[in-house]
Amino acid sequence: MLYVYVGLAGALGALARYGVGTGIETFWIGMFPLGTLLINLSGSFVLGWLTHFLFRSGRLSPSIVTAVGTGFIGSFTTFSTFSIETIELLESGALGMALLYVTLSLVLGLFSSWLGFWLGRRRFRREGVAR
Repeated sequence: MLYVYVGLAGALGALARYGVGTGIETFWIGMFPLGTLLINLSGSFVLGWLTHFLFRSGRLSPSIVTAVGTGFIGSFTTFSTFSIETIELLESGALGMALLYVTLSLVLGLFSSWLGFWLGRRRFRREGVAR
């Protein structure tokens, strides 16, 4: 049954990524892959928060935790698209933009994860269920 949960959550995550990406493309016309960057940053933040608050709070079954973390967020965020977009920027001669994209993705991605993790831990402790 776990595979079904992960598959369904993965399908929802992929649909959400497509919807968010398409929505961003309606107002962003530039060459810089803003949609993928924002999707990956938000996914990093949410996974950080969920990991330290909701998943550890015991409010969800282990199957749902796996479905949400691996299925939904795993398919919502996308390293492969980030990689291809970086190669496309390099192939088009946009070296500076490619370096900016990689740097922002790495630095802001780690910061987003840390911030979500920190906020989740803070809330977890505030609710009196700290380890």
